[in-house]
Amino acid sequence: MPASRTVVCAALVTVVGVTVAGCGATPPTSPGSARDAARSATAAAPQPSGTPSDTDSSPHQEEQKLKIQITVGDQRLQATIFDSAAGRDLIAQLPLTIDMIDHGSVEKTGPLPAPLSRDGQPDGADPDIGDVGYYAPGNDLVLYYGDQSHYSGIVIIGRMDGDASSRIADLDGAITATVEIHTE
Repeated sequence: MPASRTVVCAALVTVVGVTVAGCGATPPTSPGSARDAARSATAAAPQPSGTPSDTDSSPHQEEQKLKIQITVGDQRLQATIFDSAAGRDLIAQLPLTIDMIDHGSVEKTGPLPAPLSRDGQPDGADPDIGDVGYYAPGNDLVLYYGDQSHYSGIVIIGRMDGDASSRIADLDGAITATVEIHTE
């Protein structure tokens, strides 16, 4: 009996030690830092080997990237999905065909078949033009082509490449988008 108590105590000490070590992170302190904290947390997450690295000078350069292709009619657009729990969940659902509607002339949104993980993400975000997002309350994939303010439930999961956001902006009304892993 004493040997099993020793094993249980050792396991308990290990669990407490790991928990305390994980609580040592410094929380963001500036007003706009929730988004930066989410992106920093994503960048600090373990990265799979063999994922292409980014060589541009974007603020997302530390993050691993997953490329997708969005096809609308005869247009093929590319986007880069961040290596996060939500990004990996989206990639796992591909390929998808999504009927998307326009909201306020700033975004196209369409329902996903299953929710994406929000692990490690803040409660909301202020997306930039060109961001790819997930709106958790509606379980929607979102392509931002206009200025959207901070909103609860938004998770930034990637960025459209090149002029993709302006090409999305040029598409009036509802669209049907096929989203798949981009192969070169």
